Amino acid sequence: MLLLRRLATALPSIAGVIIVTFLLTRALPGDPAAYFAGPAATTQAIDEIRHQLGLDRSLPVQFLDYLGQLARGDLGTSLSTGQPVLAELLTRLPASAELTLLGLVLSVVIAVPLGIAAAMRPGAPVDHFCRVVTTAGVSLPTFFTGLLLVYVFYYLMGIAPAPLGRLDVFSSAPPHWTGFYLIDSLLARDLPTFGAALAQLVLPAATLAIFSLAPLARITRASMLAALGSEFVRTARASGLSRRRIVYVYAFRNAVLPVITTLGMVFSFLLGANVLVEKVFAWPGVGSYAVEALIASDYAPVQGFVLTMALLYVLLNLGIDLVYGLVDPRVRLEA
Repeated sequence: MLLLRRLATALPSIAGVIIVTFLLTRALPGDPAAYFAGPAATTQAIDEIRHQLGLDRSLPVQFLDYLGQLARGDLGTSLSTGQPVLAELLTRLPASAELTLLGLVLSVVIAVPLGIAAAMRPGAPVDHFCRVVTTAGVSLPTFFTGLLLVYVFYYLMGIAPAPLGRLDVFSSAPPHWTGFYLIDSLLARDLPTFGAALAQLVLPAATLAIFSLAPLARITRASMLAALGSEFVRTARASGLSRRRIVYVYAFRNAVLPVITTLGMVFSFLLGANVLVEKVFAWPGVGSYAVEALIASDYAPVQGFVLTMALLYVLLNLGIDLVYGLVDPRVRLEA
């Protein structure tokens, strides 16, 4: 019942995303027909292409046609590549997901212990270090961080591979099972390809981790400070429990719900908003695909990208609700 209620409340949001995306793509400057006809095309040729694309019809008719396509599971065809948008999104989504997941894992591994340590010693050097790291993570744009890492580790030190996508020119893609090169290369027992894929992932994942660890470390520190100052923690201390047990069993378990919420928000944001990182590292993900389509005034890929991100966000929120129930049974009772 909880899942059904969450899905019912998400449907208006999905409908709003469909309407707003359709209208915004039509309101953007640029004419797809003129773009694909070329600079030397005549007015008659442009009008013929516009008629073939259905852009000469009224907006309500175009919108009804678009809804009919969505009802059939058809996101349209990209004018730039001539391929179905759904197929291209499914091909590129594993690349974005692999990059985002690794960046998120790195940020969690750093941010959560750092936030806990800062909360346990307010005003200490570790607390000041946490503030500096979180401020830098929020202040530095992702593209600047990515370019800085490339300049230092690739250009100056020469220990990182060239930022040219998921694999270097000497490696070939592993057999396709999941689309995640790290997993597929391990399943194929191809350790050289695994090493090459991991090497290509390190710098872009570190760029995302630097950006995403700031909100995670801040919310961990704030939640732990509130939990450590609560009555049940003082009672546990008076009972003679060890400090480790008090911090990690009692305090952190009660402070973890805001961390999970922030983690879900950061993941959903990074999956759709790591466009600049993908462009810096020539990463063939959905973000760079949407930007290229936007530049070409190619409506279908942009609409498909936004709709896919909205659906992933809804599913992610449902997953967070389920995790809430596992971490804190009171959430299930209230639901």
